[in-house]
Order: sequence, then C-alpha cells, then structure tokens
Amino acid sequence: MADKLMIVIANSDLARTAELAAPLTQAAVAAAMEYETEIIFTGGCCALARPGVATQLMIGSGTDKSVQDLIREAHDAGVSFKLCTPPQETWNGELIDEIDESVGNAYLISEAMDDATVTFTY
Repeated sequence: MADKLMIVIANSDLARTAELAAPLTQAAVAAAMEYETEIIFTGGCCALARPGVATQLMIGSGTDKSVQDLIREAHDAGVSFKLCTPPQETWNGELIDEIDESVGNAYLISEAMDDATVTFTY
C-alpha cells in the first residue's frame, strides 16, 4: 500500500475556483490521516504560488473562504507545497509562505513513478 499522496495541480482553470477546493481539501484530509502529502503547483497553476493571487480567488457561493485560506489550512494540516522551478525564477523569488520547496521535472517524474506514491492530477 502506498504511503504518500502527491497531488499535481497543473491544468485547473483558475477562473473556476470551486474546482480548486477538491484537491486542497483532499490533501488536508490525507495529511490528517497521517499520510505523507504534497501538492505541486505546475503549469498555469504556478500562479497560485504568487503572493496575492490565491487570496483574490474566492471558492464560491456558501463560503467566504479564498483559495489562499484552503492552501493555509492544508499546510497547517501537514501538507507540503512545492513549486516547479522555472516560474519562480521569473518572479524574483516572491512566493506565498506556504511554499516549502522548489522542484524540477525530474522530481515530479521520479515521485510519480515510485510505487509508494499515489498521484492525483488536476
């Protein structure tokens, strides 16, 4: 049985913020269940790692939470947040506090291919 959950958020439409709730809350639940859990922002979703972006994205009707609130809650639950390296280099290192590490493509592929890791993509 796998003991690690890797969630890759790459292709989610940032204009449809309700879609971001699922991977963020799933990660928080997995961490609470004591699974090693990480979220990797890549592709167009790297923008979520920039200060101010996720704060402006509200989840949807019935809640006053932003995407940043869900990121913070997941991080507090033990989720590790990682960012693919290329976008960070163009942003002069400005990232939200919850980003724990920058990784490259080789990391993403090696973790996804590891039998001990289950990978969800969004």
